[in-house]
Amino acid sequence: MIEVVVNDRLGKKVKVKCLGEDTVGDFKKVLSLQIGTQPNKIVLQKGGSVLKDHISLEDYEVHDETNLELYYL
Repeated sequence: MIEVVVNDRLGKKVKVKCLGEDTVGDFKKVLSLQIGTQPNKIVLQKGGSVLKDHISLEDYEVHDETNLELYYL
């Protein structure tokens, strides 16, 4: 189990617990429950690269305490 920090750059930071094997799409579903936004309206970025829903967090080298940027569509 890892804990990922998501920052929407408007001062809101959310910590989300998940597994490294989870896909980005699964992660968005868990995140959407915490922030109250639909998963299809969420865009996650790491280092300026947009994360695609079908790829696992491990493949993007997202580990415990990794920071992701959150954008809304």
